[in-house]
Amino acid sequence: MAKLKIFILPLYLIIIIFTGGCILTTNGFSSPAKQKYLMADACYKTLRNSSLKQKKAAEWLNCISKYESVYRLHPDSSWAPAGMYKAARLYLTLSKLSGKGIYKNQASDLLARLRNKYPGSAYKPRAESLLNSIKVTPGLSTKKIKHIRSKKRLTKNDVLIRKFIQRKKKLLAINPVPEKTSSRGDVTITDLRFWSNPEYTRIVINADGERDYSHRLLKKDPDINKPFQRLYIDIEQSKLGKEIADHTQINDDLLNQARAGQYLPHTVRVVIDIKSFGNYKIFSLKDPFRIVIDVWGKGSNGGPAPSSDRNVADSGKSKKLSRITTDNLRSSDITRQFALSVKKIVIDPGHGGSDPGAPGYYKNVWEKDIVLKLAKKLAVTLRNRLNCTVLLTRSTDKKLTLEERTAIANTKRADLFISLHCNAAKNKRLKGIETYILNLATDEQAIAVAARENATSKKNISDLEYILSDLMKNAKIEESTRLADIVQNSLVRGLKKKYSGIKNLGVKQAPFYVLLGARMPSILIETSFISNKTEGKRLMSDSYQTAVSNAITDGVEKYINATNPKQL
Repeated sequence: MAKLKIFILPLYLIIIIFTGGCILTTNGFSSPAKQKYLMADACYKTLRNSSLKQKKAAEWLNCISKYESVYRLHPDSSWAPAGMYKAARLYLTLSKLSGKGIYKNQASDLLARLRNKYPGSAYKPRAESLLNSIKVTPGLSTKKIKHIRSKKRLTKNDVLIRKFIQRKKKLLAINPVPEKTSSRGDVTITDLRFWSNPEYTRIVINADGERDYSHRLLKKDPDINKPFQRLYIDIEQSKLGKEIADHTQINDDLLNQARAGQYLPHTVRVVIDIKSFGNYKIFSLKDPFRIVIDVWGKGSNGGPAPSSDRNVADSGKSKKLSRITTDNLRSSDITRQFALSVKKIVIDPGHGGSDPGAPGYYKNVWEKDIVLKLAKKLAVTLRNRLNCTVLLTRSTDKKLTLEERTAIANTKRADLFISLHCNAAKNKRLKGIETYILNLATDEQAIAVAARENATSKKNISDLEYILSDLMKNAKIEESTRLADIVQNSLVRGLKKKYSGIKNLGVKQAPFYVLLGARMPSILIETSFISNKTEGKRLMSDSYQTAVSNAITDGVEKYINATNPKQL
């Protein structure tokens, strides 16, 4: 017996060495599954002891993913149902903190799978008991949830936003808006499109109705055959349309592909495989509802990498944008950098195709036709005088979505983006010229203009939460404001030389969808009122269109020359 013991001990040690000390025995050595479970428990313990971490969805999801890896990598282990149960419990806690029903749905799915896959487990009765206590959220939540928000220093835009929200709350107290009710049935995800260059990609997911969604960034994990980072978007109460491909190959410098599938019976998941990125942003637009994902490469003009410090609210309801940090650059330095490198300009003639824009004072005159003629003249003038590349988002009577126009400017690496429109109003006496930048609307007229150009309702324009983060962090506001001031003054001054009654309506701000996400100084010009008798007639004339084109070019040239290096 003594000889036998001497033989067994070295063999046992050899086995332990070759397996890294991780083999399941009755002598107390831990299995890989148990080690992963204990690592997940350690993550949760750290989370429980930090009130700051508990305010961030990313921290909860990080611990959840560790519990999930137990059953995904070791489905036959006795620790697998334990990992599923603990992941479900954390999903439920996250659902309560964020008010997002989709996390509750994911908990229910995990518990149901645990019950069915591990009928002999001690966790089955616990799962059934917890499952019976859960009321799954079917779609849009009607319950008002106060989201957890992180404290931060107030900027000028923060103050403006706070005043806007306070004003909105007062209005709601006087005229309360009826709560949304959940629509019957699922909406259909109808389409997935993308635009791309080596530094930037925009993906748009279209649906035939509005729904809540959540998103999450996952690390690459070669152990489970996931060689890329993955960004997924879960859309509640939805089904996948028959026309959408399972895999959409993108294969640019940033992204590999986008995959779409029916993740749960009432949840569509879109997964984006990421090769490399600097930051990303997700937001939604309405009428029709679509989800927009912008991804920028490292070192691109999209800014630095996003903070991992996302709020619970950020990864929940779709109107919140991903956090993006910006450097505190002096505005004069930024302006000089942009003005001295204006080599490419993208002009966007508004509307087109089945979207005619505003009707003119005169019969069969439409905004889409006038602005296309203006854009073509302006392109020629800019090329000839400034010797720069000028591109049009459309050169024919073609309909483009608003997010596609911005994507064109971004993917073409434009240095300036100019969107051309004609103003209109029910009051036919209204006239004048105004230029807009992207920001919160400051008056009712600006809201009305934005609602018309966005092809949506004033109510949707007033619901601005989904762009607030972008406004606070977008470093292009000052350059856009400077460009707008110079072009507006140039337009008014140039047209007054040839025409009487030119009214200067000034530079204004409003949330135009077409400017949202543009990574260069961007303006939207309402050239004149097509609904006014005098200005409508002028807009139809070749001479007025030429005068407008020359005046805009004067402004752009002045914007560039204002920081000419010879004058520094």
